[in-house]
Amino acid sequence: MRIGKIAPALVLALAAAATTACGGGDTSSSAPKELVYWASNQGTSLDNDKAVLQPELDKFEKASGIKVKLEVVPWTDLLNRILAATTSGKGPDVLNIGNTWSASLQATGAFLPFDDAALEKIGGKTRFLGPSLAATGAAGQPPVGVPLYGQAYGLYYNKKLFSEAGIAKPPATWEELVEDGKKLTKPDKGQWGLSLQAGQVTENSHHAAILGAQQGARFFSAEGKPQLASDPSVAAVRQFVDLMQKDKIVNPSNAEYADTAKSLKDLSDGKAAMFMNQASAGSFKSIGMNMADLGVAPIPLPAAAPPNGRKVTSFVAGINMSVFKNTKNPDAALDFVKFMVSAPEQALLNKTYGSLPTVQDAYSDAAFQTEDVKVFQSVLANSAEPMPQVPQESQFETLIGTAMKAMFADVAAGKPVDDAKIRDQLNQADQQIAAGG
Repeated sequence: MRIGKIAPALVLALAAAATTACGGGDTSSSAPKELVYWASNQGTSLDNDKAVLQPELDKFEKASGIKVKLEVVPWTDLLNRILAATTSGKGPDVLNIGNTWSASLQATGAFLPFDDAALEKIGGKTRFLGPSLAATGAAGQPPVGVPLYGQAYGLYYNKKLFSEAGIAKPPATWEELVEDGKKLTKPDKGQWGLSLQAGQVTENSHHAAILGAQQGARFFSAEGKPQLASDPSVAAVRQFVDLMQKDKIVNPSNAEYADTAKSLKDLSDGKAAMFMNQASAGSFKSIGMNMADLGVAPIPLPAAAPPNGRKVTSFVAGINMSVFKNTKNPDAALDFVKFMVSAPEQALLNKTYGSLPTVQDAYSDAAFQTEDVKVFQSVLANSAEPMPQVPQESQFETLIGTAMKAMFADVAAGKPVDDAKIRDQLNQADQQIAAGG
C-alpha cells in the first residue's frame, strides 16, 4: 500500500459526515443498475490494472445486468481520496482499501458494516482465511470490509546474481543480509545489494512495523496512547535507514523510488540482488523477468533477538473491499463484492497479481501450490502480526513513513541521520497523533 499525507484530525471530522450520500449510480427503477468502483493499483501500472479488471467487470455485467464504472487509483492518492469522499459524499459505491486502514476508516462510520447478514449474502464468514479476516477492523465490531487480495512480505532475490557472487542461499538473519548485500553491491557496474522504495511513505511505515516488532517495539499502549519514540522504535528506523547510510547496499537514488515498478525492474534487470515486497510473482512475470532466476524467502530475523523482540517477518498485509454505507445501490454493491470474492475470480485475480486468495475454496488452483506461494502462506500463518488496530493507525503510517522518506532524502544528500534526529521526528509524530491532527 502507498499513501500520501493524511488530512488533519483524521477521525473527529469524519464521523459526522457519514450520513452524506455516496455513490454515483442511477437509482431510477427503469434504468440499469450502475456502480462506481475505485480499485487500488495492484499491477505494474494503472493501465495494467484496467486491462486485468475490465474483462472481469464486463463478465459481471453480462451475468447480472449491473454495470461497473472502474477507476484505478494510485496508492499515493487513495487514502486522501477516501477521506475526502467520507466528508463530501462524492465517492464510489465500492472501493478497495489497504487492510491496515480498516480501524481508522471504521471509526468514521461511513462504511457498510459487514455484519453476519451481509457476510451471508456474499457466501459466509467461514470461507475467508482467519488472518485476513482479522485485518478488517477493530476487534468486537463488524468488519468494515472483506478481504480481496491476501498478502504477506517476503525477500525476493535474484538467483543468478547470488550464484555469480558465490552465495548459496538467501540470508536468514539481518547480519547475513548485510554481509551478502555488500558482496552483491558493485556501484561501478550499476549493481546494488538491495532495492528499497525509500521514497514511498507507506512502504517505509510497513518496514518500520516489521523491524519494530523484531526490536520489541509497541507503537501504541494498551490504552491507545502513541509511543513511537521508544528505544526499540528508534533502533528499528535506524536499522532500516542504515541499509543506505551505513551499510551502503542501497543505491542513494532509491530515496526517490515512490512506486513498486522501479524496484521490480531493478531486480529483474540485475541492478539489484534483493527486494523486500509483498507477494508479486505475477508482476515480475509481466515485466519479463526470467522466473527461473527469481527466488523468495522470509524477511530475515536478527541473529540474536533483542529484549521483547518478536519473531515477525511481515504484518498481515492485503487489500480489503468495502462499500460506502449510503450507496444508492446496496444490493448491487453486495452482488459485486460476492462476485469478486467468488472462488473463480479469487483464483484468476490473485494468480494474475501474484497475491494470495483470501477464501479457502480458491486454493485448489495449481497456481497456489508452488514453492513461492507456500513461502508467503507460511509467513502469513506463522510469522505475521497485524498492524495496530487503532483508529489512529493511518496517521501512524503517514507520519512515520513521511519522516523516514525525509531521512532517506537526507542520507542521499550526504546529511547524517542519527538516533537524536530519529527520536526527534518520532516525538513529533507522537505529539501529532495525540493531538488528533
